[in-house]
Amino acid sequence: MQYTTLFIDLDDTVYPAQCGLWDVIKNRISLYMHDRLNLDWEVIPSLRSYYFKNFGTTMRGLMSDYSIDRNDYLQFVHDVPLTDFISRDDDLRRILECIPQRKVIFTNADTLHAERVMNILGITACFDQIIDINALFPDCKPLPAAYQKALELSGETDAHRCAFLDDSVTNLAVAKQAGFYTIRVGSVEPSDQYDAGILNLHEIAKVIPC
Repeated sequence: MQYTTLFIDLDDTVYPAQCGLWDVIKNRISLYMHDRLNLDWEVIPSLRSYYFKNFGTTMRGLMSDYSIDRNDYLQFVHDVPLTDFISRDDDLRRILECIPQRKVIFTNADTLHAERVMNILGITACFDQIIDINALFPDCKPLPAAYQKALELSGETDAHRCAFLDDSVTNLAVAKQAGFYTIRVGSVEPSDQYDAGILNLHEIAKVIPC
């Protein structure tokens, strides 16, 4: 099938998970919970797991239980020296330029973080749109409503004409149920939770022909 739009996740997808950036962001999330909310370190891991399972993101869980300020949270957790982990990737830019489909960043981060990452990688011009956590709010991946909202915001009407690339199997499974062609980034291990897999975004042409 000829897909019209590619919805591409940001963290651990447009850059390799091995760079360690997302690990630092996750640590910042825990630090936020400890410093801003005075939560004990011992309870934070289990609480984050609970929020991920029941709310999709830690942020939505904290907003529900602690009425945190969304912008303060996003600014805090993304206050990371990005250039310590990622750098310009001209090979990726050329590969993305080769792909004719419209490309949209679809992320549970905010637009400011997405723009910073994309600018450092040098791939900003490759994307037509960013759909971020604020645009999706009060939903987020992997909630089914987030995928429908992403379609609406992009102007698409049929998920079957779209591909969705993400590193999260949970996110991919819900997207597949919604009708997207799903591509896991970071593994080629076969699974009934998604349709195809690539080791990194540089291999996108293997599953989305130029």
